[in-house]
Amino acid sequence: MNVRNSEYRFSPLVIGLHWLTVLLIIAVYASMELRGLAPKGALRDAMKSLHYLLGLSVLVIVVIRIGVRIQAGVKPAIQPPMPRWQATLADVMHYALYSFMLAMPLLGWLTLSAAGKPIVLFGLPIPSLIGTDVALSRQLKDVHEALATLGYVLIGSHAMAALLHHYVMRDNTLVRMLPGRRP
Repeated sequence: MNVRNSEYRFSPLVIGLHWLTVLLIIAVYASMELRGLAPKGALRDAMKSLHYLLGLSVLVIVVIRIGVRIQAGVKPAIQPPMPRWQATLADVMHYALYSFMLAMPLLGWLTLSAAGKPIVLFGLPIPSLIGTDVALSRQLKDVHEALATLGYVLIGSHAMAALLHHYVMRDNTLVRMLPGRRP
């Protein structure tokens, strides 16, 4: 599979990893939000386990995405070109999103490690990152939850910007990342 971006489109691998990440993040948020609706018991515990599994899956995919993005080369050109201030804002947003996608699973992993809870990913035990410290676990959980709320803003802003570029500014920002489309 071609990893390199073309002049006007992201590579199929970059596009596929982007949309896989979107689906995983939707599932992470859904498992978190729906867990609160489940009564305490096996279903709620399964939802928590699913949340942990999906969160760590996001971490793995994002690390792969970063490697692929480096190999893919220069980002495809936006046509018509946007003003420099918009390009700078887009770069800041992408750094914020990648930071968020790395920080959230790591914070979750640290939270579970500090709580002394075992972590299993696809049936394999995952080592704790730090020793048990219940007070630290609560603090990490608070930060994790606050960043989850910020995530709604980041993700919503990213999606709205893509739609704004597509429907109002009428450039190729969104089309560059859609599967099966030609420039």
